[in-house]
Amino acid sequence: MSWFKNLTDTYPILKILGNRYVIVLVFFSVWMLFLDNTSYMEHRVLNKQLDELEDNKKYYQDEIKKDEENIKLLKNPDQIEKYAREKYYMKRDSEDVYIIEFEDDSLREEQSKSKSL
Repeated sequence: MSWFKNLTDTYPILKILGNRYVIVLVFFSVWMLFLDNTSYMEHRVLNKQLDELEDNKKYYQDEIKKDEENIKLLKNPDQIEKYAREKYYMKRDSEDVYIIEFEDDSLREEQSKSKSL
């Protein structure tokens, strides 16, 4: 016991750290911050996931609004014809459709394909 007394006299911080209440408090703090299922670290991960899900929700809500607007437009027969001509290259019997591709567009497509591989 005298060696502990000498040690605490030399380093007064050991007297405070040797207190059983301080030891329990430190153990409890470490447990709650890092080891428990409801730890701070776990909450950070869950909050990050929640933020990502909220971003996804906002994106999909915006996409739904765009699609609803497109559906409203497609109720008109003229708009259906315009959409079919632009998207699917459809034509009337007496028409010819010419598709013009620019060189820059084909180069971008090739580069994006090579990057994805």
